[in-house]
Amino acid sequence: MPVYQLTKALLFPDPERANPRGLLAVGGDLSAERLVLAYRLGIFPWYGPGEPILWWSPPKRCIVEPTRFHASRSLQRVVRQGRFTVTFDKAFRQVIRACAETRIAQGEGTWITPEMIDAYCALHEAGFAHSAEAWWEGQLAGGIYGISFGRAFFGESMFTQVTNGSKVAFFSLAQRLAEWEFSLIDCQITNPHLMRLGAYEITRREFLRRLNEALQFPTRRGKWD
Repeated sequence: MPVYQLTKALLFPDPERANPRGLLAVGGDLSAERLVLAYRLGIFPWYGPGEPILWWSPPKRCIVEPTRFHASRSLQRVVRQGRFTVTFDKAFRQVIRACAETRIAQGEGTWITPEMIDAYCALHEAGFAHSAEAWWEGQLAGGIYGISFGRAFFGESMFTQVTNGSKVAFFSLAQRLAEWEFSLIDCQITNPHLMRLGAYEITRREFLRRLNEALQFPTRRGKWD
């Protein structure tokens, strides 16, 4: 299957036309308008430093249903003990920068380039991107950020600097989304850590169907604090 070259036109090809790895298109920009369109179509950008912008729609999609988030007994105990203070949308730029810096410090590559940070911070200012933060003794200990449309949340990345920091933030986010009757948290790519938290894989076609259902509801736009 071909990989499509995007132009300045605000258009994407059908997500089902992605190649077997899930790569759909290359090029375009990271404007808020294009990112909003992409996520609503089930498409997301993912590329490394020095590469052109790559747009993906994987054949398998990893999701978590907020009501089925699996909190281990040890995590439930940490939450009950109140060791962390959790906030929403209080430190979005700090969270996204920490996600990038933590991966680099661990010797891993990161797709969260300065260009990506600026783009998602613009989405945050527009009321579409959100973060959950876990604080330990007044310091940012962990967090997660992503995009929200309708009753779907698209998780982008999370980090921890204190044991259980990211899990507490994710757990608190899932609880809030469950209260708001969100139907899914998109985790994009499967990994063992997410599976332990209750994630599972569905086909792209099933994901797009569920996404379309979630988009029938109004978007909770604005700060979630």
